[in-house]
Amino acid sequence: MAKVLARSADTGPSFGWRELEEIYDRLRELRPKDRVEIINGRIVVSQVPTKRHELHVFRLTALLIAATVEHRWMLSASMQLFLGAQRDRYRSDLTVMPVDAPMWGDDHVYGDATALVVEVVSKSSIDDDHRHKPRGCAAAGVPLYLVIDGFAGTIRLLSKPDAQTERYEQQVEVQFGKPLELPEPWNLTLDTAKLAD
Repeated sequence: MAKVLARSADTGPSFGWRELEEIYDRLRELRPKDRVEIINGRIVVSQVPTKRHELHVFRLTALLIAATVEHRWMLSASMQLFLGAQRDRYRSDLTVMPVDAPMWGDDHVYGDATALVVEVVSKSSIDDDHRHKPRGCAAAGVPLYLVIDGFAGTIRLLSKPDAQTERYEQQVEVQFGKPLELPEPWNLTLDTAKLAD
């Protein structure tokens, strides 16, 4: 279950952006095992994911591993996304990025330096994964944003980010069991039946 611990002045009472980032940094130090993010101007702390959630990540990793090795990319379940100054900070369920991707600090990869960002929907993250995070990722130039929604039985791929509109120009959604094409530079067809429970 995710908890909102603070909000910026833009989304509610209490903190300006600088104070929000200070709280975010402190919480990351105090709660290293939890997922601490800034989403839509809110600090959201989520506990360790469920087995079902982790199975989706594991199964997708198995489908992606050969392509990541071929491209000399790495997979990370703990990397934070840097979306720009005074912007949200996401810790996606899976981030694929070049081994030498540019970083903001030691643990924040620039969003436009990634090859794929993946979110697996949990009960407490439905709105954030489907609505808020795609907007932040598009604004930062994340090239591909993939949402695995086990509750709806769908996989949604967003591509062609437009930083001006903070939207993705292209979207493809398939039910589990249908093939899903990952475009250049992936050139990979995902067998989504292997992601289903």
